[in-house]
Amino acid sequence: MAEYRLDCLGEACPVPLIKTQKKMEQLKVGDTLIVEIDHSCAMKNVPEWARKVGYNVEIEEVDDGEWEIYIEKTK
Repeated sequence: MAEYRLDCLGEACPVPLIKTQKKMEQLKVGDTLIVEIDHSCAMKNVPEWARKVGYNVEIEEVDDGEWEIYIEKTK
């Protein structure tokens, strides 16, 4: 089980979501992707998409207006 980071700081929707979807396709089951974002639209869309797909999602605010979304590939 590996951990990967995806820097989407400064990028607006739908770029972070598209990058996240592409990266998740490359990961193995059990891997975790940490998506770094600072855009409120992506803050809503990325976790929403991941939960719909069935992945485990955790969100952590690392700074004012900056978040890390932890997405675990479960299938």
